[in-house]
Amino acid sequence: MTRVRLNAPVYLVKGDDDVLLRDAARSLVHELTGDLDPNLAVEEVGRDRLSPPDGEASIVPLVDAAQTPPFLTERRVVVGRDLEMFTRQAQVAPLVDYLADPLPTTSLVLVWSGGRVPKPLLDAIRAAKGEVVDTGPGRNKVDDWVKEQLAAAGLTLDAGARKAVVAWLGDDPQRLVGLVETLVGTYGAGARLTAADVEPHLGEAGGVPPWHLTDAIDEGRINVALEMLGRMMAGGGRHALAVLATLHTHFARLLLLDGAPVSGERDAAQLLGVHPKAARRLLAQARKLGHARIVRALDLLAAADIDLRGGKAWPSELVMEVLVARLAQLAR
Repeated sequence: MTRVRLNAPVYLVKGDDDVLLRDAARSLVHELTGDLDPNLAVEEVGRDRLSPPDGEASIVPLVDAAQTPPFLTERRVVVGRDLEMFTRQAQVAPLVDYLADPLPTTSLVLVWSGGRVPKPLLDAIRAAKGEVVDTGPGRNKVDDWVKEQLAAAGLTLDAGARKAVVAWLGDDPQRLVGLVETLVGTYGAGARLTAADVEPHLGEAGGVPPWHLTDAIDEGRINVALEMLGRMMAGGGRHALAVLATLHTHFARLLLLDGAPVSGERDAAQLLGVHPKAARRLLAQARKLGHARIVRALDLLAAADIDLRGGKAWPSELVMEVLVARLAQLAR
């Protein structure tokens, strides 16, 4: 977990992966509690109190807990869970008001699993000089995130070993938790490890994000596209129809751009409802393929959909492999 100040009035622990989120929150609460008796110092407020069966969901019980002075202990650690249910400004207003003048004897931990944190709450956390712990690695900072998590466990991996771990994780970062425990148990805390030390402990590679597959297809890299497909379906556990839906969305966007009156990435982004960077790539690919090949790709997708639903007595993996190879061939 990222090192944070232990004297902040509020901590926001957020992320999309429940395992990493739970691990980070547990570590933070342990550090905040220190030598205090957790039975006296720690209070958890979750869904059962925030959203009772006979009442409307309200964040007020968490605020009341945060405003309660300590009893038979120096400080209190109040942990709010299941907070992602509060998505509107009005719902978090009582918590925003509390953070304007937080109780100095309370360390408030807000555990936010996925979803958007309302901006007024984020602003209030910053104004109160709170700490934000983001457990998600993000698309472009996985290597730094892995290095940070390993360092927190007392492990040092050289560049080759770290590269192998990042590639193995794919889009399933929670796998790092078990790997770290294995490496510490095998080599001990403080170990400096190489790829040769790490690779025997890596099992089947984890899944990859969908754009790894579509990028490889767009670039005509058949072998890479097939590898990404295998990782999505085996390591990532995605059903063939789910992968097919991803590919259909990608090529449907190319068809929408084909011949559309767009002058650049901004027009394309507005038309597709995507980020301008993604729109630029899609626009370039639509122009590269041209109308005939985009239509051919959609024909291949339609045929694969029929085959997956019983049109051919082929395993779903084979249907998808043939499809992906043919789609990548179109881009060459």
